[in-house]
Amino acid sequence: MKKTHLYFTIHDIHGYGGTERVVINLCHLFHKLFDITIISYLEEKPNFLAPLPQDTKIIYLNHNFSKAFLSKLRFNRLINAKLSNERNIVIANCNHFFPFIKKAHTLYIRLEHYNFDFLFKKYHTKTPIYPRVRFFDVLVILSSFEQRLYAKLHANIRVIPNFLPHISEKNTDCNQHRILSVGRMDEKDQKGFLRLIEIWANVQEKIKQISQENLHSWQLVIVGDGVMREHIVSTIQAKNLQDTIILKPFTKDMESQYLHASIYAMSSHFEGFPMVLLEASAYALPCIAFDIATGPSDIIKHEESGYLIENGNIQEYANKLITLMSDKQKRESMGLCAKQRVKHKFSKDAIMPLWEDIFREK
Repeated sequence: MKKTHLYFTIHDIHGYGGTERVVINLCHLFHKLFDITIISYLEEKPNFLAPLPQDTKIIYLNHNFSKAFLSKLRFNRLINAKLSNERNIVIANCNHFFPFIKKAHTLYIRLEHYNFDFLFKKYHTKTPIYPRVRFFDVLVILSSFEQRLYAKLHANIRVIPNFLPHISEKNTDCNQHRILSVGRMDEKDQKGFLRLIEIWANVQEKIKQISQENLHSWQLVIVGDGVMREHIVSTIQAKNLQDTIILKPFTKDMESQYLHASIYAMSSHFEGFPMVLLEASAYALPCIAFDIATGPSDIIKHEESGYLIENGNIQEYANKLITLMSDKQKRESMGLCAKQRVKHKFSKDAIMPLWEDIFREK
């Protein structure tokens, strides 16, 4: 019996962001069940964020995009032309493709990676307005936090969080005086590195007033690249924090970064579902994050596996960092709790049945 064909559409499978990571993870989750093809809109490049299953096929479209409706319609036809004439499942992972015209025997799923305000704020009115996502058979969102908002856009919504394909048996050593933060340094500072630097300056001022000598040896390590890097460097220097903040470029060996830290700090202004919190938790790192619209509150259990801070409360964030920095036992117990939550809620065994339920729809 032939396998069903599973297609993932994505802007650029060679990118280094969370969407690319999720698609690669899903390929590994499903590769024994389906014939998998990735349709990548841009040109072929030499490297991937992580290895794909060996039998994964990739189609590169080298497509130039236009906002015009006719262009989008032609793109819809282009995608459908790449599908098999047998049973297909399409999981779309970005905003370019909408199935205005559907191919027979095909289930169209939209996997939404961002929060409601970021993508659909202009549709959030008292009278529900249904944008192009309504053309999909199913809309999958990552967090239950905004389910009622997305219900205005689609009648068939499922909540399926991201997952970790492998949860390491390794745990970090909480004796290390290092705080880690990871992300793209984009021009809008989505990851909030500028306010993380402000928080760290606040931490340094508080340390001067505390008699605990061991706090002076702590460092903040930021791993990332992007157009904001020079601005971030100049901000660090302006605040005279270059001796306690270390900037590192992206690396494929993120395990070593997690295992060389004792706390994970996320300062994002918005997220869809932050994979870095899952990954950090899997290595028994206690996490601290602003309680933004989606993501952190699904992963962090406040005061048990880490801390959720009122969005924008710089002082409280700094206080909770110092609380963790000052207490090795708390770091260890919270980190172990974080790891157990990931195993229970965000493993492949927990997530697979949720997807299988959708696949049976058509």
